Amino acid sequence: MFKVGVGLGNFTNIPCRFYSPSVKAKKLVFHEFGDPPKVVKFEEEVVPEPKPDEVLIEMLVASINPADINIVQGVYPIKPRLPGVPGNEGVGKVLSVGRNVKSLCVGDRVMPNTENLGTWRSHGVFKETSLMKVRDDIPLVEQSATHSNGATAYRMLKDFVALKEGDVVLQNGANSAAGQHVVQLCHIWGYKSVNIVRDRPNIAELKSYLTGLGATHVLTEEEFRKTELFKSGDVPQPKLALNCVGGKSSTELIRKLAPKGIMVTYGGMSREPVIVPTAMFIFKDIEARGFWITRWTNENRDSEERKTMLCELMDLIKENKLVAPTHKLVPISEYTEVLSDTVNPKGLRGMKYLFDFRL
Repeated sequence: MFKVGVGLGNFTNIPCRFYSPSVKAKKLVFHEFGDPPKVVKFEEEVVPEPKPDEVLIEMLVASINPADINIVQGVYPIKPRLPGVPGNEGVGKVLSVGRNVKSLCVGDRVMPNTENLGTWRSHGVFKETSLMKVRDDIPLVEQSATHSNGATAYRMLKDFVALKEGDVVLQNGANSAAGQHVVQLCHIWGYKSVNIVRDRPNIAELKSYLTGLGATHVLTEEEFRKTELFKSGDVPQPKLALNCVGGKSSTELIRKLAPKGIMVTYGGMSREPVIVPTAMFIFKDIEARGFWITRWTNENRDSEERKTMLCELMDLIKENKLVAPTHKLVPISEYTEVLSDTVNPKGLRGMKYLFDFRL
């Protein structure tokens, strides 16, 4: 039996075989909410045969995002049933399909099409509707980031301000995974980006890296507070500011916005509130907005707008215009060290971790 693949890309004919080999999965599980390095445990299980509407997949890579950490901590708006497997993002390969499955075949590459799928596992059985077939001709790490980091950057640049070529976008946390996507998309679309990062011993190296991605300017928090960049007229005042830090950093972004500018908050890495001076609202008519990619996705899961976005992001990856954020691939056996580093409040690790189940 053969089917022609459909979805985000072109596929050749792939045989659809209905079989279920005996597979033992390695997975991470948490039975209670709390500190990830303490509550997440390693377990193994024999994977059951997929039911008629289910698919058995082998995970290839799975991202470790701040949202995953917040879910384990129990502070995220969406909470899984316990015991749960963390992980919202990743790329897998279909090993077996149930007899009623129509949209997927053995060998297809897939990504989650729902939240809380539980991707921190080597193998799993999932509903057909919880998976999305994706193209298999682009790198796994870049592809894994499209649904969260890439989509977050894309939507924030598209949905709040009608930007045109030469306009300025301001952001803090520019070395975050989403921030690096913002840098690249601004460069691709002809926007100027002013990027704020925290000072660190290798700041020159970080500035050079972000500039290489296409950043127009890169400043430390201290340099940004003192900058005359906008007053001098060398750079137009930004119409859009993107905030993933909060606290004093977000206040500084607000102060630099053009009149009627918009600041979009999508994270709070400092764990401090966003404080907007009253004068910014009254005299500059500034808007403070929020963005959550999970909410947007739930409202647009099957929309043409979402399909267009994902196709465009994957085309940019294929064309080598959009590269993965700084990252490190690690085996699942190193989960304790990875989680400990990820929850470090200093937040200067400067890279995104992904579990690589091929290691």
